[in-house]
Amino acid sequence: MQIDIITEKEIAELRTLISDANKIILVGHKSPDGDAIGACLGLAEYLRQQGKSPSVFVPDAYPDFLKWLPGTEKIVRYDKHKVEIDAAFKNADLIFILDFNDAARLEDMQASVDMSSAKKVVVDHHLNPVINSVITISRSEACSTCELVFRMIYQLSGMENMTRKIAVPLYCGMMTDTGGFTYNSARPEIYSIIGLLLTVGIDKDKIYRNVFNNYSPWAIKFRGYLMSQKLNIFEQYHASYFTVSKEDMKKYHFIKGDLEGLVNEPLRIKGHKFSISLREDDRHDNTILVSLRSVDDFPCNKVSEEFFNGGGHLNASGGKLHCSLAEAETIARNAIIKFGDMLKA
Repeated sequence: MQIDIITEKEIAELRTLISDANKIILVGHKSPDGDAIGACLGLAEYLRQQGKSPSVFVPDAYPDFLKWLPGTEKIVRYDKHKVEIDAAFKNADLIFILDFNDAARLEDMQASVDMSSAKKVVVDHHLNPVINSVITISRSEACSTCELVFRMIYQLSGMENMTRKIAVPLYCGMMTDTGGFTYNSARPEIYSIIGLLLTVGIDKDKIYRNVFNNYSPWAIKFRGYLMSQKLNIFEQYHASYFTVSKEDMKKYHFIKGDLEGLVNEPLRIKGHKFSISLREDDRHDNTILVSLRSVDDFPCNKVSEEFFNGGGHLNASGGKLHCSLAEAETIARNAIIKFGDMLKA
């Protein structure tokens, strides 16, 4: 396995930073997903092994299907504990920024991180990081930030310190950020890492069930309703979009995580290449949360950049619109048509 995508110089600097730090904070992005939560929990447990007492802060809620992960009880939400977290950032001396490349993804928590005098370390797999840091471990070829955290820990201490409390969240983050290893996961080293994680006794099948087979009856009904009533298919372009309104969410008792991965479902259609999810933000008016997924070499990140104020990976991207749901539908249709020649090919 190629281990050295993180350089020895970076590892040496990390070792010194961790050794010298007294107050360490780990930060995930707004609406944290499995990769952000897994990276925070796995790295936090490793730091505890090193005699540190790290804090884990996220801007807001994370999906219900991740709350079984070891260590989630220690995660503190900024939207619930603003004063406490603001004070912690003022006193911190080291901050790990995990799974995002732009501090704007922290939204309300950004000012506290920006104003902190602590040294910052970025660990991320998204393109073009713009966060000022003393170390930036940015590797877009990695399948997930959890892959990079595994490599960090492996290079810092080897497998002798890789416990289940570290391995389970790291595997979970790798799994969720690749759709169960169905995209962005063709590099052989990924499976070498999985093999190493299995040696410490993780149950990968149970992790899969805990994440993907953990819906309420309402969530299953909701997902079926959206695919049967809200899916708009453009057969000539091998593409589709679906919408999710606030009224829909209220009717089906939506909680965070209920629609996780649903944007991938239309890609099960024979020959389908591109899927868009348009969901009204249930906390803000005229805000549409956009998820995009594609297969093969269709660049949904380029579509996101051009039409949805976002970006991401080739086959998995996101964005945000400030408009009505009806206006967002028009933008989605225009995007599909604009990239129609590539989609028809």
